[in-house]
Amino acid sequence: MYLYGASGHAKVIVDVVTSCGQSVEAIVDDDKNKTALHEIPVIHESEGLSPFIVSIGSNRIRKQIVDKLKGRMQVEFATAIHPSAIVSSSAEIGRGSVVMHGAIIQADAKIGEHCIINTAASIDHECDIESYVHISPHATLCGNVKIEEGAWVGAGATIIPGVRVGAWSVVAAGAVVTHDIPAHTMVGGVPARIIHK
Repeated sequence: MYLYGASGHAKVIVDVVTSCGQSVEAIVDDDKNKTALHEIPVIHESEGLSPFIVSIGSNRIRKQIVDKLKGRMQVEFATAIHPSAIVSSSAEIGRGSVVMHGAIIQADAKIGEHCIINTAASIDHECDIESYVHISPHATLCGNVKIEEGAWVGAGATIIPGVRVGAWSVVAAGAVVTHDIPAHTMVGGVPARIIHK
């Protein structure tokens, strides 16, 4: 397996991958000054390599890298789920997504492609999470929550049942979301209110 992005986020994904008994052969990064990450070689060409996980925390940049890889070559994307995560047998997890230590994904939840379900995040039944979403550490999504493409739910945030968070929106850390959030909007507070669009 290969990662793209020699970042702090990559260090966590390496732990997830190795905990599953697999190995990361190399990490691709555009920064020519990077040569290794935890003794894993950092290289600067991706041609012919596969499968990949894009190990970049920024949702927008992660999407840009995925699009670049798809545009230049035939590439497969891997999924990594830490053994300590609890994932329902009826949940679906898309290609390129990672599920970190202690996360919980309940029955009939759907996780899109290239998502980050971070440490100890909780995603309850029938949640629908589109691609390129980041659910941060200790965030809680109650049942039937919809998170649209590219949205970021901050650490420790709570979203009550049935709420929709619009595409490329940001829910600030610790927020409690009690109503739908429009696309391209930042909210924060308890209860969450619009900070800016």
